[in-house]
Amino acid sequence: MNYMPVTDSMFLLAESREHPMHVGGLQLFSPPEGAGPDFVSKIIDEARSHTDLAPRFGMRPADPVSSVGNLWWAKNQKIDFEYHVRHSAVPRPGRIRELFQLTSRWHGTLLDRHRPMWEMHVVEGIEDGRFAVYTKVHHSLFDGVSALRVMQNALSEDPDDLEFRAPWDKHEKRSKPSTGSSRNPLSLVGDAVSLGTTAAGLVPASMKIIGTAMRDHNFTTPFEAPRTMLNAPIGGARRFVAQTWEIDRVKSVGEAVGATLNDVVLAMCSGALRKYLMEQNALPDKSLTSMVPVSLRPDDPDHSGGNAVGAVIASLATDVEDPLERMMAIRESVQSAKRMMGELSPLQIMLLSAVNMSPLAMSPIPGFVSLTRPPFNVIISNVPGPRNRMYWKGARLDGVYPASIVLDGQAINITLTSNADQLDFGIIGCRQTVPSLQRLIHHLEDSLTELEKAVAATTV
Repeated sequence: MNYMPVTDSMFLLAESREHPMHVGGLQLFSPPEGAGPDFVSKIIDEARSHTDLAPRFGMRPADPVSSVGNLWWAKNQKIDFEYHVRHSAVPRPGRIRELFQLTSRWHGTLLDRHRPMWEMHVVEGIEDGRFAVYTKVHHSLFDGVSALRVMQNALSEDPDDLEFRAPWDKHEKRSKPSTGSSRNPLSLVGDAVSLGTTAAGLVPASMKIIGTAMRDHNFTTPFEAPRTMLNAPIGGARRFVAQTWEIDRVKSVGEAVGATLNDVVLAMCSGALRKYLMEQNALPDKSLTSMVPVSLRPDDPDHSGGNAVGAVIASLATDVEDPLERMMAIRESVQSAKRMMGELSPLQIMLLSAVNMSPLAMSPIPGFVSLTRPPFNVIISNVPGPRNRMYWKGARLDGVYPASIVLDGQAINITLTSNADQLDFGIIGCRQTVPSLQRLIHHLEDSLTELEKAVAATTV
């Protein structure tokens, strides 16, 4: 048995029926030309035949029944691949809607702690001839960024490469827990615990934050978020929706007014959340805030070395009606946070980022969410994905949609990833707390269209 680090065990200890602690993703594929009707069945047979696993895919809690047993890893000597690799089909008429319904159901169920905590569902029956792969792994094994990279290890940039690779193959180069600007923000919850002994570094950093907050009205601090319907206790059922947008379309909005792609993404999400909450008669007068992981590296091309990443709190300016003014207000908020954190050491950045996220670690405590203000209203993460078009045994990867974690007080999570020339959004929410979640997809499109019209008007 191997000792389980606290950054792993905390996700097991905090898990309950209402709070599954796994991350997942839905991949959509187009079969290669000439693929027969048994193409998906052959993929499943090949997947089940790849039995030489990378170590983490064979690990489970040493004693799943006791809390103490969730502090040590054990290794399964025998893996039931018919259990872990599942053959599924969407019900008729086989629309993407039915696929999302299945994904929602799968993402809301707990993983079996008596087995290695991962599953792969290979899904056929989609009306346009495509097939899908939904995977989920426990956050104690991989965070969302690492899980995405592990999946990419099985893919190829060559459409003629027909060799089958499984994400769990032992001989493949494994992805280690990620660091840097692509880090999963939820991993910082663990840092809030594991870095507690270095809290002295917070004192000078806190003084800088207080000074920045006093002189810069654009700087957003934790617990400035208003109470909303998104920040209530949650149930165990989930709803998942996803959509793709062209990167060039998003970039062109930013380039017209000197904003970054991430600024435009945040503005899209802000406009969508604003419209959604208005439909629910639940839009607060005060602006929503978001936790946003950002790169803090200077634009200077000669600058090199060191990690420069922080989890900052940004205003979403949902109290601003004009879409362009809203986006520029968001940009100013993010830039203000980056300027402040640029004055801190790497250790202070990590500590403060962990502190920003630390209230999430206390959300399972009864009454905590109801009695305290939310540190922020929503998490919006932009995770780097494959830069080129990818293939799996000749099948083209059309979409890769992340499905993250929601918690008490954080009933919705928006994660997107780049995929060649597109941005793939995945939104997961509590089915009870956030009704009609699919409306957010329509509002994202409307929000982007409004931004396009607004920047076009400024160039006339």
